[in-house]
Amino acid sequence: MSVLLLILHMLASLEHFIWTVVRPIRPLYMQKPNMAVTGDETAATGDMPTYQIRAPTTALPQGVVMAASPGSLHSPQQLAEEATRKRELRLMKNREAAKECRRRKKEYVKCLESRVAVLEVQNKKLIEELETLKDICSPKTD
Repeated sequence: MSVLLLILHMLASLEHFIWTVVRPIRPLYMQKPNMAVTGDETAATGDMPTYQIRAPTTALPQGVVMAASPGSLHSPQQLAEEATRKRELRLMKNREAAKECRRRKKEYVKCLESRVAVLEVQNKKLIEELETLKDICSPKTD
């Protein structure tokens, strides 16, 4: 009977692990990273991806002026053109940031899905072992 209690305790621990580790309170894709992370590489000994930190890249065109000094713009047309350039630059940055955010979220979800699959297999094995031990420990009625 103590074996059954041990297996039940193991199942409870596994469930606790799933709720505390696999389903984190604040997902990684919601955190703002300082560096870009790639997860394409896999470790030589396991199937979990390894991550490599690389410098963030930008797709901004060369020669884009971020802002001009207030005294350099005189005509309303120049002011309008500068406002248009700033808006286009802001929209381009926003598109790039959104694209990167979607990529990180997809990577995070993929990692979670693989972890859930591993835990489901482990849980299934533990349930089968529990059933086997129940059959062994239960009084035989013939």
